[in-house]
Amino acid sequence: MFTQKSIPKKASSKKSSILLLALTSISLVAGLSATTMTTQAAGLSDLFGNDQSASQSKFLPVDKAFQVVSSNKASTQGTVLSINFDITPGHYVYKDRLTLTFPKGVRATPFKFSQSPVSINDPTFGKVPVFTQRNMVATTTLTSTNGKPIKNAALVIGWQGCAKAGLCYPPEKIKTTVNIAPARK
Repeated sequence: MFTQKSIPKKASSKKSSILLLALTSISLVAGLSATTMTTQAAGLSDLFGNDQSASQSKFLPVDKAFQVVSSNKASTQGTVLSINFDITPGHYVYKDRLTLTFPKGVRATPFKFSQSPVSINDPTFGKVPVFTQRNMVATTTLTSTNGKPIKNAALVIGWQGCAKAGLCYPPEKIKTTVNIAPARK
């Protein structure tokens, strides 16, 4: 025969209260964690979007806002390096943040630009020249200082751009190699 042990009401009530409190606490913590993660994900999605909602995003990823490609060709003056910026409307590239790093034994002429920069009052840098045009090309001529060709010279192109809506992207760097022709006299 089955006998039931009787549990005093006071002890049973105390155990039930503790169990209920524990379950409520776990539910509350789980709910807050899910809300916090959802809020964080929504915040990042609002800034940069994801592949599914890129058209609804406030800010484009840097590689969508700016497409930057370099090319080079030998000339009688040396090797002409061209850096083509395809700038999405609503964005700009700082003229003075365009840099070129190259190895010893290489010389570069100052950049020449296919477009004229416009001056803006930037919240970070004050009054600065920027490029806002859809397509802008910066060119320079590279030569070897000893008059001999240099094969596979490592170059680093640096630049920085912003969205007019209020986001400055971190400085970007593109690494490439170039064969540098000596200047012919």
